[in-house]
Amino acid sequence: MASLASYNLMPLEVLQDRVSAALACLETCDICPRRCSVDRLKDERSFCRSGRLARVAGFAPHFGEEAPLVGHCGSGTIFFSGCNLACVFCQNYDISQQDQGTEVSAQALARMMLALQDSGCHNINFVTPTHVVPQILEALVLAREEGLHVPLVYNSGGYDSVDTLRLLEGIFDIYMPDAKYGSDEPALVYSNAPGYTGIMKSAIREMHRQVGDLAMDEDGVAVCGLLVRHLVLPEDASGTAEVVRFLSEEISPNTYLNVMAQYHPEYNACRFPELNRPITGQEYADALRLAARAGLARGLAML
Repeated sequence: MASLASYNLMPLEVLQDRVSAALACLETCDICPRRCSVDRLKDERSFCRSGRLARVAGFAPHFGEEAPLVGHCGSGTIFFSGCNLACVFCQNYDISQQDQGTEVSAQALARMMLALQDSGCHNINFVTPTHVVPQILEALVLAREEGLHVPLVYNSGGYDSVDTLRLLEGIFDIYMPDAKYGSDEPALVYSNAPGYTGIMKSAIREMHRQVGDLAMDEDGVAVCGLLVRHLVLPEDASGTAEVVRFLSEEISPNTYLNVMAQYHPEYNACRFPELNRPITGQEYADALRLAARAGLARGLAML
């Protein structure tokens, strides 16, 4: 019998209380830092364009995630439509900004989780979960009753509310946020995210408080902890130096960090001349060196 994830160890009544508290946040929605205050229980919509139900664009075993999530059998990804960010360079813009996907009930979402577990996936990886936390928890109760036991991964853009994250304590074993920017100006210009850096830092502090540094089993598969992603942008628009300083000095020098090199112009990036090109090899190498000099080594690609 596989070991149980944290949510299986939580008394059912506590989990149900978390569901109730999260759903209550939708009445005047403050589930994310935007605090749009629309009544999503009545299907009103605002920035994320999501109402009472979550929309799912697809679900499948994924072998392109970080190695500790993929293992031998893949990470069980569920891609949610909509987003509480509006990144002009989003590579999944058809899902995040153009809302490709289908609204699903809690029962349908629970069946997706179970199908991914049955296919052998090491975890259930919720991609862009920030705006649908209540719907995920609602489905989790049903999935747990049917035998779900693999760890859950919270794979977000980092623009998360600490109050919402506290509802997830003891439920999510693995957090994988983006640390997109080291300063607020590019976050506002490129992602329409006021105050991003302070919000991201507070969120990552809370995530790390809950789960600590990444821990893996004897096969190198993640069982709990924090992974952070940082996408290198042209002209150092991502502010790598401050991101890696924060992670090393204020979170942990053992933070597992994926410095990502795959940026290329997508969606509306062509409207910004400084973003309208891929990054250079030198820009990526510089970012890796900044991370190494900050004392971060786990997850870094070798130069």
